[in-house]
Amino acid sequence: MRSAKPKTRRPSRKKRPARDLGRILIVEDDPVLSLALDDALRDAGASDIVTCPSIASTMEALEEAEAQAVIIDVHLADRDDGWALAELIDQLGPRRPQIVFSTGTPEDIPPDIAEMGLVFEKPYDPADLARELASGEERRGLFSRLRGALT
Repeated sequence: MRSAKPKTRRPSRKKRPARDLGRILIVEDDPVLSLALDDALRDAGASDIVTCPSIASTMEALEEAEAQAVIIDVHLADRDDGWALAELIDQLGPRRPQIVFSTGTPEDIPPDIAEMGLVFEKPYDPADLARELASGEERRGLFSRLRGALT
């Protein structure tokens, strides 16, 4: 009788995230983009991801537990002004979640609202968005960065 050789495990090639990103809400009605964001965020260190396909489900998720970040699709099936959600989130106080806007039309976001967070223009690589959140920097919105570059 031959004894079986012990199986050796190869070390994982995935780099472990530097920090836990905590709970993140993905407010997105496109299931393919939602899944891609979920994968990228988990790879970057998110421990709890909640996908919210509507404003109503987002409000419920915000009431359930604190979130560290909220990724908001600007044009949802139930509302064409998803950016208005950022105004509500901003009222959560100084420890409000980081806001990230996801849109094919960044010009639709009022400039004062865009200032509240990062703006990612679709199509974008979900891994880029995840890296931005993992960097831990609260960056100014797209419009303020553009204004800064022009002045």
